[in-house]
Amino acid sequence: MNRLRQILPILLSCCLVLPSVPEVLASQADQSATQPQVQPAQLGSAQLQQLVAPIALYPDALVAQVLAAATYPDQVVEADRWMQQHSELRGEQLAQEVDKQTWDPSVKALTEFPSVLANMDKNLSWTSSLGDAYINQQQDVMNAVQVMRQRAKEAGNLKTTSQEKVGEQGKTVVIEPADPDVVYVPVYDPWVVYGAPIVVWPGWYWYPGLFVPGPGIAFGVGFGIGFFSGFGWGWYDWGPDWHHHRIIYNHTTYISHSRTFINRSYYANRTRGNLNHEFNGARTLQGRNPATTRAFHGAAPQRGFAAPHTQVGHAGAFGGFNHGGMARGYSFRGQSSFGGGFRSGFGGGGFHGGGGRR
Repeated sequence: MNRLRQILPILLSCCLVLPSVPEVLASQADQSATQPQVQPAQLGSAQLQQLVAPIALYPDALVAQVLAAATYPDQVVEADRWMQQHSELRGEQLAQEVDKQTWDPSVKALTEFPSVLANMDKNLSWTSSLGDAYINQQQDVMNAVQVMRQRAKEAGNLKTTSQEKVGEQGKTVVIEPADPDVVYVPVYDPWVVYGAPIVVWPGWYWYPGLFVPGPGIAFGVGFGIGFFSGFGWGWYDWGPDWHHHRIIYNHTTYISHSRTFINRSYYANRTRGNLNHEFNGARTLQGRNPATTRAFHGAAPQRGFAAPHTQVGHAGAFGGFNHGGMARGYSFRGQSSFGGGFRSGFGGGGFHGGGGRR
């Protein structure tokens, strides 16, 4: 009887609690369904200006190529490694071999400017952040480029030279090669050329051939673009549409099909079940090269690296500085993301057989 008296209050409590359990679970389910699973993570104007500073003074078509290629950081790594392994290729032979690769046209186009491609590989955190920003804040990125160009003009550092023409269409600053058949990549300090100094992007590496100390702009050796013009992804197929804040490729709006970054505006209103299904189905990275896949998926986490799938709803595909910055461990101090090292023969705007008119 004593034991029964002890158990009876417990049984009565359970009877009172159990009817309310379904209501609690239903309430939690409703809250889960109505709450957005992905919180938009937007960069501010100052961060975007800092982000585009290294490329804002490039010729228009090169800016378009870099922005598009930045949405494929895995292919940037693979292409730069491929260039290191095929350093003997020149001119038309190089263009023909590049055309056989499965990279996005923007990545293929950057093999014309190996120092720019190599810089994107070595500064992979910056590259991935740039790609993430372009996917999610396309108009803001394009505006940031124009803001930085205006700042460089006002500082007296952006003007027409024998290498490039600087013009204006309304309030839009346009930069084009002075000779349509030869492209010069400007060499400058992106943190001082715009007048008031800009904070250096975290982990930024000063890549040889693309940096000159001081506030001015210099030019290296010009790149003849003739051999790359007949493949449908060369120089003449690219350009920015400043009015509509977009990239033009092959006379139409460029659309990146990269699966590296999440379009947060698309996923913001998806339910958790749909988000997980669609994101896992898409996969974050499509490594075409086993070495590339290992570099992105198989490496041990270091220097802030987080596996891509852990970033859903937070900061794009890669962990790192602010939104979408990839692991700086792979781009630290000039080491290739695959440990490749530098090529010799820097020539101001580029190298790897790129000097002079080809």
